[in-house]
Parts: sequence; C-alpha cells; structure tokens
Amino acid sequence: MTAHRIPLSELESGIPFEQRHIGPDGGAQAKMLAHVGYGSLDELTAAAVPDTIKSVEALRLPAGRTEAAVLAELRDLADRNQVLAPMIGLGYYGTFTPPVILRNVMENPAWYTAYTPYQPEISQGRLEALLNFQTVVADLTGLPTSGASLLDEGTAAAEAMSLARRVGKVKQGVFLVDADCFPQTIAVIQTRAEPTGVEVVVADLTDGIPDEVAERGVFGVLLQYPGASGAVRDLKPVIERAHELGAIVTVSADLLALTLLTSPGELGADIAVGTTQRFGVPMAFGGPHAGYMAVREKFARSLPGRLVGVSVDADGNKAYRLALQTREQHIRREKATSNICTAQVLLAVMAGMYAVYHGPDGLAQIARRTHRYAAILAEGLRAGGVEVVHGGYFDTVTVRVPGRAAEVAAAARAAGVNLWERDADLLGVSCDETTGREQLAAVWSAFGVTGDIEALDAAAPDALPAGLLREDTYLAHPVFHQHRSETAMLRYLRRLSDRDYALDRGMIPLGSCTMKLNATTEMEPVTWPEFAGLHPFAPAEQAEGYLTLIHQLEDQLAEVTGYDKVSIQPNAGSQGELAGLLAVRAYHRANGDTQRTVCLIPSSAHGTNAASAVMAGMKVVVVKTRDDGDVDVEDLHAKIDQHRAELAVLMVTYPSTHGVFEENITDICATVHEAGGQVYVDGANLNALVGLAKPGKFGADVSHLNLHKTFCIPHGGGGPGVGPVAVRAHLAPYLPNHPLQPTAGPATGVGPISAAPWGSAGILPISWAYVRLMGGGGLRRATQVAVLGANYVAKRLEPHYPVLYTGPNGLVAHECIIDLRPLTKETGVSVDDIAKRLIDYGFHAPTMSFPVAGTLMIEPTESEDLAELDRFCEAMIAIRREVDKVGSGQWPVEDNPLRNAPHTAASLGGEWNRPYSRDEAVFPAGVSAADKYWPPVRRIDGAFGDRNLVCSCPPLDEYDA
Repeated sequence: MTAHRIPLSELESGIPFEQRHIGPDGGAQAKMLAHVGYGSLDELTAAAVPDTIKSVEALRLPAGRTEAAVLAELRDLADRNQVLAPMIGLGYYGTFTPPVILRNVMENPAWYTAYTPYQPEISQGRLEALLNFQTVVADLTGLPTSGASLLDEGTAAAEAMSLARRVGKVKQGVFLVDADCFPQTIAVIQTRAEPTGVEVVVADLTDGIPDEVAERGVFGVLLQYPGASGAVRDLKPVIERAHELGAIVTVSADLLALTLLTSPGELGADIAVGTTQRFGVPMAFGGPHAGYMAVREKFARSLPGRLVGVSVDADGNKAYRLALQTREQHIRREKATSNICTAQVLLAVMAGMYAVYHGPDGLAQIARRTHRYAAILAEGLRAGGVEVVHGGYFDTVTVRVPGRAAEVAAAARAAGVNLWERDADLLGVSCDETTGREQLAAVWSAFGVTGDIEALDAAAPDALPAGLLREDTYLAHPVFHQHRSETAMLRYLRRLSDRDYALDRGMIPLGSCTMKLNATTEMEPVTWPEFAGLHPFAPAEQAEGYLTLIHQLEDQLAEVTGYDKVSIQPNAGSQGELAGLLAVRAYHRANGDTQRTVCLIPSSAHGTNAASAVMAGMKVVVVKTRDDGDVDVEDLHAKIDQHRAELAVLMVTYPSTHGVFEENITDICATVHEAGGQVYVDGANLNALVGLAKPGKFGADVSHLNLHKTFCIPHGGGGPGVGPVAVRAHLAPYLPNHPLQPTAGPATGVGPISAAPWGSAGILPISWAYVRLMGGGGLRRATQVAVLGANYVAKRLEPHYPVLYTGPNGLVAHECIIDLRPLTKETGVSVDDIAKRLIDYGFHAPTMSFPVAGTLMIEPTESEDLAELDRFCEAMIAIRREVDKVGSGQWPVEDNPLRNAPHTAASLGGEWNRPYSRDEAVFPAGVSAADKYWPPVRRIDGAFGDRNLVCSCPPLDEYDA
C-alpha cells in the first residue's frame, strides 16, 4: 500500500489555531446545526443576523498563523523593547515576583480563568486570598476597612475624591490636591472632576493649607506619602487643619514605605489610596496593577468597588463572600456615584501572596534595603558636590543640577538607567527592590561623581524622619507567618485553588460575561521580561516593540468594529464607557452645544451605562423595553421629542442585553442622529458580531470593547480587564491622552482615564496574539460557533424551560435567557436554588436575575465542545426533573436537594434525615464520583455577612466560636 503524498506546503502550515480555540469540531458543528435546523454556519447566521447590519466584506486582517509563528513574532516585538533599570519612580518600581507566585498564580489557569466570585460557595480560595489582600492594606494603612482592589492609583484617588464629596460635611468648596502628588494622579483627578462640576485646586501644602483656599471651602484634601519628589514630611498639621475646615483627608501612600513609616490612619487620614504594584507585580509598561482604598469604619458602607467579608454557611461554618454587593455602584444605575464594577483580582491575589510569603519581617527588610540604597546614593551625590533637595525621604531622591537635567538623564540612559527628568534643573532618582550596586555606580557616573559604597554605607545616616518611624505591629495574623518555605507556600496556593471553580475545571456559562478560552500561547509572552519589566514613563524610543504592538492592536480593533480610531488606555469596560461618553460630551461642547446633556438608556441596559453617564455629567433618561426585549421604539421617539434640544447620546447594547439581534437598530441610530445626538453601542456583546457586523458601520458613533470578554484577556477572578474605546473620526480628537506621554493620545483629548498612558499594556499581547492566531476568517467562525452554541443550548432546554426572548426566525444571538419565574411560582424553587444545585452537578451557574429577575442567562461561547454543552444541558434537564418532584410534593419545598444545595463532602458523614438520599445529594444524575468537584462550604448566609461586616482576617479564635 502506497502512502498518500501530502504537499510540503500543507505540512508546513500546521494545525490551524482556530481548531484549538473553537471547541466543536466539524462533526459536532454538523450535529448542533441539525438540532437547530440549519445546514451550515453561514445559513444559521444569515437567518439570525438582520440584513440591515451584516458586513458584506471579509475582515481585512492577515490569515491566521500557527502558535509557533505568532510566538516568534511576539519575540521579535519584545526584542525591540529596551529594558533599562527603572529609577523613574512615580508609583512604578522594579520588583521581584517570587517564582512560586509567578508560576502558581499569575501563570496558573486555576487563578486566571476564574470569574468574579458572585457564587461564593465555589470561590472560597479566591475570596480568602482577597481577604489577605484587604488585611495587608488595612494593617499597613492603619485604617480598618479596605476594599478588594481598585483599578490603579490614579483612579483610586479619583474615587476617594467622589467619596469625600459624598460623605463629608462640606457639600460645596474645592478638592485640594498637594502639588507633590504624582502628576498622573493629579491629571486623572482633573479628568474625573470636570464633568461633575468639582473644582480641583493644586497647591504646595508643605507649609499648610493656604488661607485663600481655606476661605473658599474645602470638601476634600489629597496628600502623597512619601511625596512624588520623595520627600517624607509629617502630614499631621495639614490633616488637622483640613479637619478643622470639615474636609475629608485622603493620603495616597506607598505600602512598602508604610512598613517603616507611621501609617496614614495614625496620622489622622480618613481615606488611604495607592497601588500594590511593588508587592511582586511587574510594572508591565503601566499595568495591570491592583489599586487599593482603605477607610475609617464609618465610611465602610460607602466604599466603591468590592469588599470581601466573613459570613457563615448553612452549617454555621465560617465562609467568605462579597459583602454589601449593592455597593457595586452600577447596581444603583443613575443614582450611582461610581461606575466601578470590576477589580484587579489576579494582581491583588499576587500582591497579597507576596505579603503572605515575605511576612512583616521580610517586607520590612525589603523596605530597609530599598531605603539604604537611597541613603547611600544621596550620600555619594552630596560627597561629590551635588545638591540633594530633601533631608527626609524613603526611596526617591530629588537632585538639583541647574540647567543640566537633560544632560545627566541622557548620561544615565547611556549607562542603562532611566531617571525622572522633572524639569531643566531637577531629577528624581528612585531605588527599589531590584536596585543593585551597579545602578548606584551608573547614577553617580551620570552626575560626574564616584563613590565607595562600603565607605558611604558606613557614613550615611538613614533619612527617615525619627518622628515618623512606625512603632505599631502589623500583619500579626498567622497567615503572614506560616508560609515562609516554598513548600508551604506552594501547598497553600494549591489548597486555595482547589476550593475554587474556574474555567480549567469546567464550563462557566455566564451570560454577558463571555468566559472563553485564554490560550496558553496568548498568555505566555505576558511574563517575558521585555514586556513585564518596562516602566510606563520610559522614553518612547525604548518601547518600540510595545508601541508597535499597541498600534497594530488598535488598528485591528478598528477593523473589527468598523470605527476609525481606538484608544486602549481604559483599563476596564466601565472606564471605556466613561471615555466614550466624555468624548461625546467634548464633541458637543466643541460644537457649542453645551446644553446637550441628556443620555437615553433602555431600561434593560447594563447598570454601568447609567453610572458612567452620571460620571460624565449627563442626565439619564430611561427608555422603556418591550415585552419581547426590544427597545420600545415608540417610547424612544417620545423621549427624543421631549429632549430633542438636550439630547447628547443614546446608549444601547447590541445584540441587546436580552441576547437577541434587534432588527431595528439602524433605524434607532438614524432617529437619534436626526435629533442631533450620538449613538453609543455598548460592546459587551461583541462576541456575537465579530466578522458578521460592525457597529461603526451600522450607525454607532462610539463603543467600548471588553478585551477580557471577546478578545481572550482572562477575567482573573474578576480582573484584570481592558476596555478600549472605539470612535468614528469626528470623535477621535476627544479620546484620552496623558500628560507624561504625548504620543498616548490627541493633544485635544479629554485627559487621562487611567494612571498609565496605555492602561494595562502588559496584557495587550494576549489580544494581539488572539487576533493574529485566528485571522479574519477564524474570528468570523468563532462568532458563528458562539451563536450556534447559544441556539443549540436554547433548543435543547426549550422543552424544559421557556426561553424568554428570541430574535429573527426564533433565534437568539450568543446567549439565551431561560425563564424560571413560572417554576418558582408553581413549586417555590427559586433561581438561587437552581444556581446552587448546579454546583452539585459540577457547574458554575449562569448569570442570575440579569437583566430580568428570576431568570438565568446562558452564554456557552465558542470554546466549549459539544460534550461539555451536552453535559450542561443534561444537568439542567435533570434539575428540572428534581423541580418536578418538589412541585408534586414528593420532596418538601423547604427540604430538598435544591433548597439545601450545594452539598459538601461533610454531607456524607453523620446522621442523615433528609427526604432524599446521600447519593441524590452529592452524586446526582451524570456526576462521576471520580471527577466530583466538592464545594468547600454549603450555602452562605448573605444577610448575616452584611449585618456582621468583617473585612480583614479574623483572629483564629473566632473560627472556634
């Protein structure tokens, strides 16, 4: 028998990556299509997608490449970056990520493929890790309540401004910012303040609050500790004076410095904010990093973002959960004071574990070493006749060299070190965990001096003010003392990850959240030092590879969406929304239409839409939604007529939040444009459009995209995310920009949305690689299979649960909503009962009660293969049979496997007096004992946790109570 000859060209092409990314193969797709009633993917999508929005041309993207080829391209881009010693400072520092944390958290899919812990019973590991993070922040800042991370230091400070305005006694007046705050923080605050009418005053507060400012009224004050210049000064007098004026005081503090310095809480601060980047999280050209906020106890219930608390489960055991979930401001919609709806969970876990691994003594040692290098550096400069500006500092030395700053900075770069060139006369030099003797020698050489490190070490005194040395203890909880060896740390990380349910374990069918494959090839370059080690304010010529990748990705996203320009600066979807609305606002103002402030939003829209509109200084007017889930066009016309002269923008999600392709979207866009408004299409559901339709071509003016949904950046347990904003040409002049990197945006832009010029640049290689691997054709097929998967699930479940909304030809888009309300009314079984029972079957629940209470929204994505889709459908069908047993009276409403779910391994022991068997409890239909996922706790009592708020590591004796 002669072997079949295959041409070399075919063999060289390798296996297309889309076959690795898309779960159902050709045979499975054929079976699914047959079940749905169509002969091909093209036939299905032709029936599902309205003709009015379809793209007629293929995506103008290169063909997909193999994993090896794409990694080689990324390696070439990485090699075009120059990673110099990062002595710029300004809130970004070199740090050493312990390999046990790098490998077992950052590079571990058990951590990076998890979702926001809205189902706490299957998120106990993540929640414990976040509680550790909160404890670190609370202990080091000296304030009792810390959140579970914010986006970065700049946005955390902006959130503190809003919080101060909300909870303080002074309702008018200005927000006063010390001139020694980081410049990017000041800029973000100014961006956020202007649309809401807050006046920001920047002043030198070294000698106190100026009388002329105090006379105007001050509702809040922001101080930097240590200052951007490196200066460490006693903030108590300024804080006391601010309190006399009725102001709320925020201190933006360096956590590493706080291991040695008196805490902001002890100094009298009401709020502390900052970043945890230098706790083992690479700079990554600006992010992602976990920002933090801690507050006095009386402000705990006003914190923006998330708070992990301690509650109890059904057996009375301690259990963790997101406390006070309504504090996620987007739930308040137009009454919101923040649009925060995500966090930087993966990075917060890393920072918290860095503290767990090093403990208080190890952190203090790192801080002392960092400070010692700074002190020796300064002593060497002084010995050489160079002026060191401040006598008290932690890690940053400001040096005066009249007229020579550029020359010295250039000499330092030539020697492999980046400095902060403040102006023609001043330079900033920052030491960090990675600073070594060779960096000191290079800096001295750049200044034209030499130094003997050993001699200078003997001569140089410490430069921390004696009156500000920390005297209290911190991180006393056992978790910060038990994991010093790598063995212990490795097992702790494994123990926590085993308690969780992530995408590496099984399907997470969350509607509107698009939990798809985050391929290892896409993830691998993120930790390469050429990408991870670059400072965000390094000169642009040192970031050639990064900037090439960024601009290519922006162009790719513009092609996919049909827009003209994209900015990737926003580091969350909510921030992309804000950036888009600020662009619309600026456009109207540039045209003299300052009265255009009304934002129309359908009642079914994501809550962040309304929250972002409020933050952009707009008035929200809600448009009704029809019974079939579509926008009520009649009510839309009425609202447009009512607000025609004031109409700024319509925000609409497409496909709709109800999971259908609305057929009248182009008419809606045209109607808004005719009235002088702009159209914002929320990109949360873009996974149903890529390759099939382009919002920028069917009538939209602006969208934000969720790279952590459609373009494969991992959710990481609730973060990181990236929310690029895409606009048509007339809005491009109003995209975000940045004061420290002129090339990051247009000079006419609205200011920075994020602290770093290109936001969370460190994870952009993921999405770049995804697009490059898939190519235009692969992206289109991924969308088609996502639509196929959703319709397959809908058709399989329809005989058992009503599908609430359908679009053209009775089809759904990329997700479907099943209605449990009739079952609840008939049997008493709630949506919570079904969601928790799915845990016993080995699944994460779909999205609960959004956008309609009492429903489940299911999104299978293209990554799940047919076997997993069938396993999920069979579990849902089996649960329906269990519901029928409750309805028939075979099982009591208050004592059945659904109401008591989830069941833990402990359920197998002890007495059993349930009306159903142990096997029915823990091994329901189709669940294998060998592959069983065991939840660590039973159903958690949310109300108990909200009444008894515990948001840092409780003493161990509480666990015995």
